Amino acid sequence: MLSKYDEIEIVNLDLLTYAGRLENLHDVKDNPRYKFVQGDVRKVETVEPILKEGVDMVVNFAAETHVDRSIVEAGSFILTDAYGTYILLNVARKYDVERFIQISTDEVYGSIEGGSFKETDILDPSSPYSASKAAADHVARAFYKTYGLHVIITRSSNNYGPYQYPEKLIPKLIIRALHDQGLPIYGDGKQVRDWIYVVDNCDAIDLIIQKGEPGEIYNVASGNERANIEITKNILRILDKSEDLIRFVPDRPGHDRRYSLDTAKVRRLGWKLGHEFLEALEETVDWYVKNEWWWRPLLRDEFVRSDTPWLGR
Repeated sequence: MLSKYDEIEIVNLDLLTYAGRLENLHDVKDNPRYKFVQGDVRKVETVEPILKEGVDMVVNFAAETHVDRSIVEAGSFILTDAYGTYILLNVARKYDVERFIQISTDEVYGSIEGGSFKETDILDPSSPYSASKAAADHVARAFYKTYGLHVIITRSSNNYGPYQYPEKLIPKLIIRALHDQGLPIYGDGKQVRDWIYVVDNCDAIDLIIQKGEPGEIYNVASGNERANIEITKNILRILDKSEDLIRFVPDRPGHDRRYSLDTAKVRRLGWKLGHEFLEALEETVDWYVKNEWWWRPLLRDEFVRSDTPWLGR
């Protein structure tokens, strides 16, 4: 069956830093309509030759994303997430790109004790990562208001699924549990995140590309609010491992307690959740069990093999 994108050429620009790997393109590398370019979004001389060829749309996923790394070294996050977004926006404006989709995060809102954040709520980021993403959102909105660039922003909750770099919570817990290593959990483990399967987030972005209004922001989340300790115990259950592997460690600086998004706006476009959490989590665990070829070379990374949490968002 033909997809609506079968006649579209896709150019993927990626610097291939520590988390960017050509192995992630395993499923699309032989598609004649797909082109990969290794390059830096922070450099005009890299971005301009691509966009001047007649690109219709930019979807900006490019970002440093790992909160713990941003605490250790904030500079690269500001440069990539904020300044890199500015470069893309400015070149897109120069060459009259029809649509610019800025992929953001629920972390820009900060923590919330009760209720859920709406798209109109004030941004209150806690980490250098979330601050850099909030800055990018503001710049993107400014390009819409000042220059009329067709900008749409999506803010999603925590993603999980195949090919996720194992500094993040779910893949790191899976891999450590497979090796019967201790699972380090920050604080009391009761920090709450809303987990969305990556395919559901992509479906929402696809719909927003087609039906979203310029200048608007759309929250994307599943309504699956789970504490970190609950996620940990579910993974241990799926792998038939003992909860004795859990290790509680001192909490990290500026750790938000709870994220929650109101998704009424994107649902009004017609988006519906496609995957039930526990089923998708089991599929994710199974993928990591069966694809050791993909993650084993990454164990050299200090953030991956360290006994400290480095659990990302």
